[in-house]
Amino acid sequence: MYKVSQNDVVGLVKPAIDAHTLGILSFAQILRDCGIRVEMADEAVGKEIDTLAERGSIDTLTQWIRAKNISVLGFSYRLDPERGVEVFVRLVGLLQRARLLARDGGPLRALWFAGLPPACDRVVQRAPFVDAVFRGDESYQEILGSLGLPAHLVPEQASAELAYDKARLELGAEIVKNRVYLDVAPVDRSGSPGFGTRGERVADRVRHGAVHSLPPLMRAHVGPYAEDRAQAVALFLDWAARLAKGGLLDVLSIGSSQLTQSRFGEDWSGLPNGGGVPINSAEEYRRVWQAARPMLVRTYAGTKRVPHMAKMHEEALDICWHALSLWWFSKLDGRGENTVMQNLEEHFEALRYIASSGKPMEPNVPHHFAFRGSDDVGYIVSGYVAAKAAKAQGIRTLVLQTMLNTPKYTWGIQDLAKARALRMLVRELEGPDFAVILQPRGGLDYFSPDMEKARAQLAAVTMLMDDIEPDNEASPQIIHVVSYSEGVRLADPEVVEESVRITRYALSEYRRLKKKGDMPEYGKLPIVETRTQYLYEEARRMIDFVEATIPNTYSPRGLYAMMKGGVFPLPWLSACKEEFEAAVNQPVQFMHGGVRTVDCEGKPLSVSKRLFGIARNLERMGFAPSDFQHMGSLRHARKGQKEAHSEKD
Repeated sequence: MYKVSQNDVVGLVKPAIDAHTLGILSFAQILRDCGIRVEMADEAVGKEIDTLAERGSIDTLTQWIRAKNISVLGFSYRLDPERGVEVFVRLVGLLQRARLLARDGGPLRALWFAGLPPACDRVVQRAPFVDAVFRGDESYQEILGSLGLPAHLVPEQASAELAYDKARLELGAEIVKNRVYLDVAPVDRSGSPGFGTRGERVADRVRHGAVHSLPPLMRAHVGPYAEDRAQAVALFLDWAARLAKGGLLDVLSIGSSQLTQSRFGEDWSGLPNGGGVPINSAEEYRRVWQAARPMLVRTYAGTKRVPHMAKMHEEALDICWHALSLWWFSKLDGRGENTVMQNLEEHFEALRYIASSGKPMEPNVPHHFAFRGSDDVGYIVSGYVAAKAAKAQGIRTLVLQTMLNTPKYTWGIQDLAKARALRMLVRELEGPDFAVILQPRGGLDYFSPDMEKARAQLAAVTMLMDDIEPDNEASPQIIHVVSYSEGVRLADPEVVEESVRITRYALSEYRRLKKKGDMPEYGKLPIVETRTQYLYEEARRMIDFVEATIPNTYSPRGLYAMMKGGVFPLPWLSACKEEFEAAVNQPVQFMHGGVRTVDCEGKPLSVSKRLFGIARNLERMGFAPSDFQHMGSLRHARKGQKEAHSEKD
């Protein structure tokens, strides 16, 4: 293995067609933290890689390698695994032919490959002289080890912050190694009002748990797939009954199919189902509710006729809470037929219906922005905006979902700051008529395909959840348990129950060790408060601006204007790119464990620097200065633009 030194220049290359950049940016920062010069290939090199298999030319890449004095070349291909292997093998052959490898007298002393796990396995077989492969589930410390970098090269501050992640993962590995968690037993919640009966309220179970010092409610997403629809539904009913009998799961979340969400009650003949359980009638939902006794049950909203679907879920499923995505599950992400404005209008109508039912609502929102590259401030603002819009439509109880590890490269310290800043802002909305239930979860793509490592990761992210509100033993009230098999396959009841046991045991063990003094209180470090306060103030500045600038802020038109105006950076958006050009054209960078908006030179942009551009976008949309509720907001934005020339961030 080649050991990288500070004398090396590392060049990182990816296809131009792969818009996802945070992984490679995160990797680059690790190297830069260690004092190693990193060069990112430009678009011309990326486009050459796109056509490598057909044209077989690396003239542009060769010129770049020699011009930048590259000594180590890292190649990232996280699209189709088969093609990734073919392109990399072809690239290596062309590098050899061009005599660019050190063994042939060239400048390249080492080659790295980053890709999906199957691609990495095949690369090792077909190009055994590759110096390192990266599957995407490596920790900061594991990356340092793979590169042969000594720990002392990591800056002291970064090392201290990353100690939190290292300690949690090591404790997680210790917890799962001896399998003591398998002794975790079901929690008796039968004393909760209306337990297991129609009309039971999730808030009652939460209150009952708090009064009796019970563990958080455990929610899991479950949805088997089979080619035959009837067989798939029957299997799901069997799984629901098994989970109900096991008593470990409190909330069954139905992993419904795309057709269930987009074409419920229609003829599906000849249509591809995709994944998930293909429920297609109210009667089937009634059977699910019956099989799931005494669990609470919830499911996805529809992608069209959203108010109608909400009513059907209420009547047939006695849904314990509704989840709405507002902007998403539309043409914006290819999940539905609605335009963004149509989607918002239907969602607001659904919100009013949900409010009349008295049921809680969960904004299924911030992580969808993060999936498309939004910065951390955009993540927080979108969550707050969704919560305030729900309250404005009469919702009285909000289930605040916080997806951690999103993106998966996020440092734990930054994850805590994001979750706390969002919780702080939403807490300001609380009062006699509005309550918030915290529900954290692990990230969708966080878990390793290595099952043992994934078990340890599940334990580690559970500890992170406990540190969001470390002084409140009743927090979190609900945990959305992402099964450890997520990186490989859908979870069956056995995996779901084992994942719940890991979560419950990790939570109690982490709390025990902190009280005993055997685990540092990382969640109370000053750096967490510093980061939280910064994110809170940046998010509050953006919120104050949009509320002062957009009339009827918390309306469909208001939420649409926020997205079109560029409040939420979305550099990875793949659909409706022209409609939301201002969002797509805002670049981001991975910095110090989090995601920041940056200028064309890669320098971080504070919210105050961004306001004038957003205000100008809103003017072009028809929000003329005469429409502004407070003219000071525009003056403040212009002042921010002037300050941008001298302000150091």
